[in-house]
Amino acid sequence: MKTITKTFSEDILFIENIESVCEEICQTLKANIGKRLKRRGAVVGISGGIDSSLVLALASRALGSENVIGILLPEKDSNPDSLILAQQLADKFGVETVIENISSALEGFACYKRRDAAILRVFPEFDSISDKAKIEIKQNIDQAMPSVFSITIVKEDGTEKSKLLPAKEYLQIVASTNFKQRSRMSMLYYYAECLHYAVVGTPNKHEVEQGFFVKHGDGGADVMPIGHLYKTQVYQLAEYLGVPQEIIDRTPTTDTYSAEQTQEEFFYQMPFKEMDLVWYAWENGYAAEEVADDLNKSVEQVQNIYINFERKRRTTDYLRSAPIF
Repeated sequence: MKTITKTFSEDILFIENIESVCEEICQTLKANIGKRLKRRGAVVGISGGIDSSLVLALASRALGSENVIGILLPEKDSNPDSLILAQQLADKFGVETVIENISSALEGFACYKRRDAAILRVFPEFDSISDKAKIEIKQNIDQAMPSVFSITIVKEDGTEKSKLLPAKEYLQIVASTNFKQRSRMSMLYYYAECLHYAVVGTPNKHEVEQGFFVKHGDGGADVMPIGHLYKTQVYQLAEYLGVPQEIIDRTPTTDTYSAEQTQEEFFYQMPFKEMDLVWYAWENGYAAEEVADDLNKSVEQVQNIYINFERKRRTTDYLRSAPIF
């Protein structure tokens, strides 16, 4: 357990000297790419989301926009806004882009076919052409129980149906959709190797430490410059560096399933502003009694969230582990 050095408060994660923090990240990124990895520039996969947007902004500042390339990787389930916002971002920072639609690659892996086969075992009436689907966690994180996933299908007329997702179908749906992240990473490394560049990863602290990434997918990068930043700190730096406001205001989504789905629904189970504070309190050894009032929660609720954080970190340890020899 870490030693507590600050009195807990709602502004404990506020970055006071943001220019200094930004410069430190940029200098470290520049040194890691140029000196340690001995690469000439950076490849960043950009999606119109806040994390990849911040990474592109940092990379262009650290290395010069002429030494950064942004790769846009849509597929047939992607929100069209993602492509538009990603291009606006690249234009704002003067970064060259390439669009690679990975739908054909995913068809080759039978990504959609394998996923839909699992959905059909739960909802035989699912129409893979006109219907949409997503998986989500419906219970609150402040309940002391493991996460239970549900699947929701959205019919063409907007009506929704949800059912608890059996383990076999859950695993098949996740394994199938993980082709998306792994295909994207393969494409990023194609460009990195062609240009003698490094692949710069976009996961933030929560994605890394809670395991919200795909092993050898979005978790497979050369450097991860924001892997130590809480989500609210990502937003602070994004505003400071001038990331387009439309991206800052956008609700973070997985942009993985055909039905619209927030990251909170799929994995985190609580808003980022709350989650950042509770995670900070948990990993820095604050007792639940010390933080409950500031978080407007009961002591029991905070203790249950701590339990769930520990469970998530423990059950995703294998994602962060290196190969075993």
